[in-house]
Order: sequence, then C-alpha cells, then structure tokens
Amino acid sequence: MSDPTPTTTDVLVVGAGPAGAAAAAWVARAGLDVVLADAAVFPRDKTCGDGLTPRAISELERLGLRDWVRAHTVNHGLRAHGFGQTLHLPWPGGGLPDWGSAVPRTELDDHLRTLALKSGAVGLDGARAVDVRMDGDRVAAVVFKVSTAPGGGAGATSELREVACRHLVVADGVRSPLGKLLGREWHRDTVYGVAGRTYVTSTRADDPWISSHLELRGEDDEILSGYGWVFPLGAGSGEVNLGAGTLATAKRPADVAIKPLMKVYADRLREEFGLGAELRAPASALLPMGGAVSNVAGRNWALIGDAAACVNPLNGEGIDYGLETGRVVAELLADATGRADDLDLGTVWPDLLREHYGESFSIARRLAGLVTVPRLLPALGPVGMRSDLLMTLALRWMGNLVTDSDRDRAARVWRWAGKASLARDARPPFS
Repeated sequence: MSDPTPTTTDVLVVGAGPAGAAAAAWVARAGLDVVLADAAVFPRDKTCGDGLTPRAISELERLGLRDWVRAHTVNHGLRAHGFGQTLHLPWPGGGLPDWGSAVPRTELDDHLRTLALKSGAVGLDGARAVDVRMDGDRVAAVVFKVSTAPGGGAGATSELREVACRHLVVADGVRSPLGKLLGREWHRDTVYGVAGRTYVTSTRADDPWISSHLELRGEDDEILSGYGWVFPLGAGSGEVNLGAGTLATAKRPADVAIKPLMKVYADRLREEFGLGAELRAPASALLPMGGAVSNVAGRNWALIGDAAACVNPLNGEGIDYGLETGRVVAELLADATGRADDLDLGTVWPDLLREHYGESFSIARRLAGLVTVPRLLPALGPVGMRSDLLMTLALRWMGNLVTDSDRDRAARVWRWAGKASLARDARPPFS
C-alpha cells in the first residue's frame, strides 16, 4: 500500500486491471490528480487467456509499451483447427497492427499498474470498496476496507478509509461489486461465457501462431458450444496458456464442468503440442459479454472494461476493450476539466459506449447465441472450415478487427449487419 494516500482526488479509479490502469495512466498524463485503488496487492493473478489481439496491441502501443510487449512473444495470427481441417489465418492488419502477443496477466497487469503510478497516479493496494457516500445524484466518496499489513497476511487488521472524488471510474471486473452498489445489473438473456484457463509446459511455447480448436468436445465426445485455445507464452516462459470456454444463455445454460473439461482437452492435445503432465493454476470465471449490463454510469461515475461487460461475445476477449474504455473515459474527463458540473456521465457514457461498440456487440452476441442452439454448430462448422475466405472473414469479425477507418467490403458488411441487428434488439447493449 502506498502512503500517504490522498483523502480527496480529482478522479478515483477502483480496479487496477488493464482498464483501470489505462484510465489512471491517461488521466494522470492529462494533469489530473488520480488515485488507483484495488482490493488486491500486486502482483496478483487473473483468470484470463492472456492473449493480446492486434486491437489490444494498438492500445499498448499508444501507452508506449510496444517494445516491452514484443520482448515477450509475437504471433502472426490464428491457427484454426476443427472438423478435419487446419487453417492458418494471419492477422489482417489494415487499420490495426498485423501482429499479436500473449503475456500472463500476473505480469501484464502489474506492469500496467506500475506504468500508471509512474505516470503520476497514487496507488492504494489491499483496499476493497465497501460503500459509497452520495451527495444528491453524485458520488461524493468511496469507503474502502483497507488492510493494515502488506499482503493481508496472518495477524493483519483492517480499517475503513474514505476517499472523496470529483469523478469515479469503476473498473472492478466481471463481478463488479462496486458497480452493483451503484445499481449495475447483468442481463443473462443474451449470450455469456463460462471459461477456464491453466498453464502447462509445452515444447511449442515459442510457436508463432495461437491455436483455437473450434470443434471442442466434451468427455463423451459431444460437440460443445464453445472453443479451446492454446496461446504460446514464449520460449523464455516454456509454457502455454491452455483453456476452454463455452457459451450459454438463460434459456440454454452451460451444463459443463470447466476444470475437468480443460483436463480432457489437454489430454487430447498432449502429444501434438508436447504438453507436460501438470496443469498449473487452473481457474475459471463467468463472463458477462456484449454490453449485457444496465446502469453503467451515473452523474459523475462510469463503469469501464469487464465491469461494463465490454467483452467480445465471439472470442471472450476483453483486454482490448478494457484498454480502450480506460483511454476514452480519461479523454472525456480531461476534456471536462474546469466544467465538471456540465458533464453528466449518466447520459454521455452509455451513449458513447453504444457509439463505439453497440453495432459490433449486437451482431456478435446474436451470432454467438446461435452457437448455443443444439446441432447448429455440428451442421455449419464443417462448411465454414472448408473455406479459407469464410474463415478469414470470421477471424476479422470474431476478433472485432474492423476499425472506423476501414472502408473495404468486409468492413461495410459487418457494419450493415451490426446496424440491422441493433435495430432488432429488445435490449440494446448497455441499456
């Protein structure tokens, strides 16, 4: 825990993962006072596939971390396996970098948080947000339960500490306990994810391709509505991040035990990928996706990243959206400096999220929902895997690798589909 911690600040960021750390770094670089608080003491682990798509790389480059990322591992694209086919699909480039990477979240998150502190943010570790103090329709302060001993070890005590703020940024992850206090609600009628990951040694830790198995099978060899992945972490690590995720809705919940599924998946790939016997640090999580939450902002507060369900429904990716929303909310707050009373985040932020992600999230969660329909994936999967063109388009669309500057036919089709889908939504993203 960094001391002394200010009792008041311009911007209070709760949650120091990629979204919160990016927001704090950009806010501090804009010259505002910012406190970056987290319930954990860093470094800490986070359940994640660890993959960094070109969209995430673009944001890390903006933060000045290009060389740091490239020193870990660089991949060229996706190796897609399934239905008797294997396709190599390079990252499309265009308005985004043409390379990706993978960095364990224990290291990535700690580095991003350190970057935020070096940019001028003040850190508050081991501080769990337990309450808010309101002043009318504004958050006046957040109450933290703070550990009085580093790491919260044996004999540690805690105390309540209040930090007052002009603006609050909530980046406390998929469960978002602070978001719930402020009224955040997760809607499970649209698709959500159930995913797990583990680390395992591999003779292909320096493979220049990430692998995705689109024909994910369970213990009884049944095809599941999801996919498995193997993300190489580089020769220096000697490991890969191996995981599996399935898709579900309230009508069609996932009836899968993720941790046993990862063992089945690893056993099937052991010879091909030279996997070791031990699956290290297995962990799993539920993933709200595609903006399937309401009450993402109030008068002077906003949810970003996973807390706002900014997770791609087609591939489970959230790091890129966390970094993006952290930057965008920081730009919004910096532009409002000196006229805080004129900025109503409760109106502006949901509209901005829908402008940035509404169309792509709407069509993505609609398509992902179709995958949960029994027998649909076994029928259509073999057709798609027989076409390099279809799978190249799928990679670009699934990864949301379409930028506002892209004007090619694939980009135009994706935007048209997104507009049509959004018009049909009973509950649009972020509402």
